[in-house]
Amino acid sequence: MSEPGDDRTVEPNPTADPDERTANPGALDGERADPPADPASELQAEREKAESYYRSWQRTAADFANYKRRVEQERSEAQRLANAALVINLLPVFDDLERAVASVDSHLAGLNWVQGIINIHQKFWRLLESMGLSEIPAEGAEFDPACHEAVARQAGPEGRVLHVVQKGYNLGGKVLRPAMVIVGDGSRTTDQAGTPGS
Repeated sequence: MSEPGDDRTVEPNPTADPDERTANPGALDGERADPPADPASELQAEREKAESYYRSWQRTAADFANYKRRVEQERSEAQRLANAALVINLLPVFDDLERAVASVDSHLAGLNWVQGIINIHQKFWRLLESMGLSEIPAEGAEFDPACHEAVARQAGPEGRVLHVVQKGYNLGGKVLRPAMVIVGDGSRTTDQAGTPGS
């Protein structure tokens, strides 16, 4: 221990190699440093690490793009289902209004309140159309089990829709409610019947 005011310096360990003391200061305490690694192998290791990070980033970006697409699909499907639920609940009211308009007596047709109901019916239909609703063609068409529901059979052309009991509708290109129809059974009606073999 030096006295106060003593300007002497402490010499490093005299047994240590002078080159080692200057090249590696930590060696003063008796520690050995690792030898320097090969720069080419270090570069290759860093390249592999960077490539691994890049592949991981690509996977994450692809996963995120898939997630966004799935969320958009689920959102549009939820909106479509909400529209479908609303339209299904409105259709019975529209059916009643349509029947009321169709059954108006001819001598009442010119009255203002009747014309008002007809206008309401037209506005109601335009609203449903704006939501993507369209009527399924039925009367006179070939029976299609994908969009028609046969409720009865009558004498008439085989597989041909003779009458519509309840209109059917598509929503966004998918059947929302099939048309309830009466289908021909292939037998001849009395006015078609003639002599056998005719």
